[in-house]
Amino acid sequence: MSASVKQLPLNNIEKWETRAVLKKTAEAHRYLAELKGVAASIPNEAILINTLSLQEAKDSSEVENIVTTHDELYKASLFEEAITNPATKEVQDYAFALKQGFNTARKNKLLRLSDILLIQKNLEHNNAGLRKLPGTDLKNASTGEIVYTPPQHAEEIAKLMANLITYINDDSLCDADPLVKMAIIHHQFESIHPFYDGNGRTGRIINILYLVTKELLNLPVLYLSRFIIHHKADYYSNLQAVRETGNWEAWLLFMLDGIIDTAQNTISLITQMKSTMAEVKHGIREKLPKIYSQDLLNNLFNHPYTKIEFIVEELGVSRITATKYLEQLVEHGFLTKQKIGRANYYINDPLYKLLIAHS
Repeated sequence: MSASVKQLPLNNIEKWETRAVLKKTAEAHRYLAELKGVAASIPNEAILINTLSLQEAKDSSEVENIVTTHDELYKASLFEEAITNPATKEVQDYAFALKQGFNTARKNKLLRLSDILLIQKNLEHNNAGLRKLPGTDLKNASTGEIVYTPPQHAEEIAKLMANLITYINDDSLCDADPLVKMAIIHHQFESIHPFYDGNGRTGRIINILYLVTKELLNLPVLYLSRFIIHHKADYYSNLQAVRETGNWEAWLLFMLDGIIDTAQNTISLITQMKSTMAEVKHGIREKLPKIYSQDLLNNLFNHPYTKIEFIVEELGVSRITATKYLEQLVEHGFLTKQKIGRANYYINDPLYKLLIAHS
């Protein structure tokens, strides 16, 4: 089924900002504000950026049936030779694209076409850019039936993307709440379907970067992919319903529910991470006061799996000292030691279990 993609802004957006939508928008803002505050309470922002971006990369890739495990992913961040599953490499590429996009969005407070093209390039490792050839259809994975035909012609795709970029960055075009705008932007991007590959994952990265450009979050810590996995059928049916009926309310409510659910989950995760960090900090200071430092604690929570080289690099100590630190942490039960080939690695079990529980 084909459907024309209208340029933004939409006419009469206030028609879709119904009482139910506005009520849910207010609730979503409350949880976002709480999440922003909780995230700011972790002293080293890299801890959240590194752990949560990998979590999101795993979930977002899983939406596209690119599946790996936490264990495979964390091993791959230690040893390149540990990457035996091609999906693991794709998830790593997603985490890289996300972090690079975040750094640019935070600095510029804009989301440009070049930024979106770079995200897709980092995901797919090609320079294909926007679609230039017709023939792209979206099909039902089970039946093979064509459910949606996006714009086919290169000129139209380029024009619609230029329009979308203007809409993202120019708030004077539409006075809708930014969370409503985020839902509209996501729908528009997925409906333009501007790339041959990587549209879904690129679109989900755009969601978080938009919230960062609008300063609703300071760090990339709200990811809707987990919610989408748990409500995949509803996600696709609501996306398609707007194309067929032009009725936005159900889609907006779905996306706002996603923000609320995800913010609540992430607040819980970060709060538990903070508590676990405090317990580990107290334990190391009590049992191993000679080796305790904030940098050591940060290392243990920056990497669910760590290794000697990370300690050497991040603490500025010798390899012998780093090995001694890690062995003492194992001896006192703060880490579990494992082997891969001839190399050792060390697992922060409480952090690992927390991340598994919130996936």
